[in-house]
Amino acid sequence: MTQKIKPWLFWAPRILGILFAIFISLFALDVFGNGAGFWETLIGLLIHLVPTYLVVISLLIAWRWERLGAALFLALGGAYLMDAWGRFDWTAYAAISGPLFLIGILFMTDWLYNKFSSPQPPPVST
Repeated sequence: MTQKIKPWLFWAPRILGILFAIFISLFALDVFGNGAGFWETLIGLLIHLVPTYLVVISLLIAWRWERLGAALFLALGGAYLMDAWGRFDWTAYAAISGPLFLIGILFMTDWLYNKFSSPQPPPVST
């Protein structure tokens, strides 16, 4: 049973993180069509992609260090809630913070699974 769970716990948060980065990048497309010139549009696009940069950086860190990545994703979800609270309908919070919290919990679950399922070496006696 544990051999079936391990790959799912490893890949689920990583794939969801990639999909969430793509999803959040779609919101940056609103910079097009406002009649600005090339350089203004480019700068606007780079600024609108800042949340994507944060998700991708967190994902790169979490790929190697699951516990730190879990904390980063949970912090991103909490930061969005604190920043946007009261401005949108609850569905906006669920669509943005929900996946961040889920990815963070999955990375933490993967870390805990690896920590407690692998055999620990006996302590070295002196």
